[in-house]
Amino acid sequence: MKIQAKLMVSALCLSAAIPAAHAVEFEDFARVVRVTPQMERINRPRQECRTEYVQVQQQPQRGVGGSIVGGIAGALLGSQVGSGSGKTAATAAGAIAGAVVGDRVENQNGQPAGVTEQAVKQCRMVDHWEQRPNGYEVVYDYRGRNYTSIMSYDPGERLRLRVSVEPMQ
Repeated sequence: MKIQAKLMVSALCLSAAIPAAHAVEFEDFARVVRVTPQMERINRPRQECRTEYVQVQQQPQRGVGGSIVGGIAGALLGSQVGSGSGKTAATAAGAIAGAVVGDRVENQNGQPAGVTEQAVKQCRMVDHWEQRPNGYEVVYDYRGRNYTSIMSYDPGERLRLRVSVEPMQ
């Protein structure tokens, strides 16, 4: 029993001494000396478009309705002239002549062939570099000594600290 009692007393003494060996923490403030943003470059490509004007050869616009109507009218008039095989030839000649006249009448005021300008939109991707902070190098003074830390934000003029004091062993 004596050994058990001694072990018990030793264990109690050790457990009482353990809290004394733990570190002591408290909060304090330091003066910020300098804040330097840590910049990174990011490429965000974007589309750039512009309108160019190109010259285009334009074909004349011709209608076919006048030829059709003129050919039918000419065939009807030609069929009234002659008899037998001459009647067939007159009908054919009337259809051809009517088609030519109808085409000329319809297309006499049509647009002539020429060159016009046409707008063409051209786009391409271009690099667009941006700089943005990805952290801040903060130099602060605490009790006469300068310390440096990388932080995710700009702390301003004062920096809140958690100070830990621990005895050396």
